[in-house]
Amino acid sequence: MRVLLPPDVAERLGAVLRGVGNREIGGVLMGEHVSEGVFRVKDLTVQRDVGTFASFVREVRAALVPLRRFFAETGRNYTRYNYLGEWHSHPSFEPEPSGKDSESMWSIVEDPAVGANFAVLLIVRLGAEGELEGRATAYLPGRCRLQANLEIEEREGAPT
Repeated sequence: MRVLLPPDVAERLGAVLRGVGNREIGGVLMGEHVSEGVFRVKDLTVQRDVGTFASFVREVRAALVPLRRFFAETGRNYTRYNYLGEWHSHPSFEPEPSGKDSESMWSIVEDPAVGANFAVLLIVRLGAEGELEGRATAYLPGRCRLQANLEIEEREGAPT
């Protein structure tokens, strides 16, 4: 699986991370199914409440209005545009899922009311030079987890 992060979304994440410093923050990912096994993050939410330097609590209700708006803007084409997963930061640690992170993600994909075939967890942080770093992990029913390839896209016309 590949997860594409467009430049505007990456810049927004970087700005959010700079704004909260060494405290964790997160939200929901909304995505586009680009091709077989390839998904692009089209939008994301940012929770109002920030966590501590080592923990973050999801606020599910806060994402409902942005998700509904996203679905309306994309013509309710759920096959192409849908909930992709969650994101949060690990400013003081490697961007790897903790045991608690994995349990939260499996609870999403195992919840019949959610109806997700999978969910992506994107964990991000700022590197030593202030650049966005991250890892994406896909969670599937049956407690299966696989590392996804995260690709931060470059702006069109940007030098390579």
